Amino acid sequence: MEQEIISMEVVNPQAAGIDVGSRSHWVAVGQSEQDVREYGVFNQDLFAMAEWLGEKGTKTIAMESTGSYWQNLYAMLTAKGFEVILCNGKFTKNIKGKKTDVKDCQWIQKLHTLGLLTGSFLPEGKTEELRTYCRHRANLLHSAASASKKMQKYLRLLNFRLDVVVRDICGLTGLLIIRAICEGETNPQKLASLRHGNCRKSEEDIAKALQSNGRKDYLFALKQELETYDQTQEKIARCDKEIEKMLDDIVYSDDLDHQSGHPDHPFN
Repeated sequence: MEQEIISMEVVNPQAAGIDVGSRSHWVAVGQSEQDVREYGVFNQDLFAMAEWLGEKGTKTIAMESTGSYWQNLYAMLTAKGFEVILCNGKFTKNIKGKKTDVKDCQWIQKLHTLGLLTGSFLPEGKTEELRTYCRHRANLLHSAASASKKMQKYLRLLNFRLDVVVRDICGLTGLLIIRAICEGETNPQKLASLRHGNCRKSEEDIAKALQSNGRKDYLFALKQELETYDQTQEKIARCDKEIEKMLDDIVYSDDLDHQSGHPDHPFN
């Protein structure tokens, strides 16, 4: 019985594959040893890679979306006129066995040549910029929450049980009391008098929870965390302004596009 042979059609004959790394990138334009080169991650290395790919007649390139290491390389290659598809790493995993960077880039090149890779969604420029701002803002919110937890810890160690009598130590009442503590106030009645009108607990109840043990080391740490919290809040406010500005630009651009495309627009 004759053995059946299944052939694969070449879809992208001028394809390259890149295994993206943190310190170097491995590039393959074919399956032989001389078809593989390693390049560094500096600008001059990336330009040298693009020149070599051009000399090899490369038209389309597939690369993995490894961390954030792909971004500069992707931007440079697309600017040089190459068609670049960004692939999820789980779709480019090599066959079982010992893996090497050379094998990985050649495997990516082979899969891309046979048309077996699909690109990940990449937002257009404005959307990508907006996403960067929003991700950065999320990280800032995480930092602010971390500082708030540490303030609560040091308040507790100082025997200021503010967390028992207020819902949020970073609310109106909580921050007023924390700032007064950091400025040296220890009198429970004076601290309780800073209670905001919306606070459910009475001044008497709050005063009972604010009996300091006078530990200077905990007070120092509390001051430091309050500074971190305030600085982070300022950064969040500045980030919000940038996001607002960018959203205004996007809306304004969309309005202009809509007007220019309207049949009654004077330019049509």
